Amino acid sequence: MFLSTALVQFMTPGLSLFYAGLVGERSAVQLMLQNFIALGLIFLLWVFVGFSMTFGEPLWDVHFHGKKYHLIGNPFTYFMWKNVGLYGPLQRASEVVVCCFPGMLFAAYQGMFATITPALISGGFVDRMHFGPYLLFLSAWLLLVYAPLGYWNWGGGWMYQLGAWDFAGGMVVHESAGFSALGVLLVVGRRKFPKGQSSPGAHSLPMILTGTAMLWFGWFGFNGGSALTIGGLATIAFVNTQIAPATAMVTWVLLSWWNEGKPTLIGACSGVVAGLVVITPSAGFVQPEMAVVAGILGAVWCYTACEFIKHKTTLDDTCDTFGVHGMAGFLGTVFVGTLADPPECQDRETAPDWCANPGTVARSFDQFFKQSLCAVVSAGYALVVTYAMCKVLFSYFPLLDTYELQETTRDWIAHGEHAYTLTSSLMESNGYGENGHAIALDEYGSEDDDESDRPSARSGKMTPMTTPRITPRDWGARVVGVAPDRAF
Repeated sequence: MFLSTALVQFMTPGLSLFYAGLVGERSAVQLMLQNFIALGLIFLLWVFVGFSMTFGEPLWDVHFHGKKYHLIGNPFTYFMWKNVGLYGPLQRASEVVVCCFPGMLFAAYQGMFATITPALISGGFVDRMHFGPYLLFLSAWLLLVYAPLGYWNWGGGWMYQLGAWDFAGGMVVHESAGFSALGVLLVVGRRKFPKGQSSPGAHSLPMILTGTAMLWFGWFGFNGGSALTIGGLATIAFVNTQIAPATAMVTWVLLSWWNEGKPTLIGACSGVVAGLVVITPSAGFVQPEMAVVAGILGAVWCYTACEFIKHKTTLDDTCDTFGVHGMAGFLGTVFVGTLADPPECQDRETAPDWCANPGTVARSFDQFFKQSLCAVVSAGYALVVTYAMCKVLFSYFPLLDTYELQETTRDWIAHGEHAYTLTSSLMESNGYGENGHAIALDEYGSEDDDESDRPSARSGKMTPMTTPRITPRDWGARVVGVAPDRAF
């Protein structure tokens, strides 16, 4: 479990590289910081109340058809990780929750899941949220979306009581992040660009490949570690974590080759991620041949979804967070009811020795219905709550709905840093003048040498290079022509 915890922690820096490579070079620092900060902020919240809300004693219940269903954990059960067990297993109300290793190690392991999940959302709304509001969004999302979904599935909540299964985070992690990204997109809208310009493509294939490799490597701890023990269950989860993404990678490359005329490295990496996500909910419940099926269907499903979103909708899902994580997480959750071992594996006492996880779940129409119901509820809950959160958030902070406002999120203006050391000529070609100043663009996207006719942020008269300092109280300032010392 020590190794699995470290592997999952390693995934968040991998995600930051993966996302940063997929966007333009002027947004790379933005993505890396938005991802990396989760290792600090989210893990602290997890120590304070997040773990308790996800695995604590029931705080709220609802009665339905004569049965009591649990909704959320008490935030004070393990506040600041008190009573989680340092030399003994995690216990709740004197009952062992997870046996065989220290409860504090389990809390740390689950904290790595909580850390990467909200970071996943950032890939959907690139250039459309400042860092300050983003921190508020991360914090609220962990408590209002992740903790309830985690409790419903893993903490003994109503989905667990109903009989739905999520081995390593199909609903809790990927589906919630993907559909939450959709909720954000419905509020913030598309990125804006000057006339004649379009969104920048992926700027660094080496970063994408490195990030994908780090994610895949860490995913062995993500899925394999979810067995919570060493043995056959961890082995089948580990092996399926190789088989499904390998299959999905080949499938995605073939699809893109057929549809676009060329095989691409980005396609291969996208297929790997789709395969990893789709197998996550069922990694410990299916046989290797079913992992192949999941990889093929997951790649086709996600490739089709991404193409549809890009060409048939107005959504600007920059890094395909909804198209891959949301859609693959949903499909993988349903696959638990259709690809899991047959009914003879349901009884632990009589199950054959080849069963992946005897005595837990088996494929059946009843299980398919339970998985589908919980997948729909999880998607709907994440979408609606995130949408409402963003509506509230942007009632206090302006929407970045113009090109000039979205420029304020770019690396140099927002953070005073570049992902690379650029030569003067290269800086100019990327929209920067001498000393890192942004080159002013006219309404047609061309360099505007005459600054006298451009309005300032407040007065309506242009005052070159003296735009007021952008503070958390002035997130929406227009910054065409902002100097490096005006970053916030």
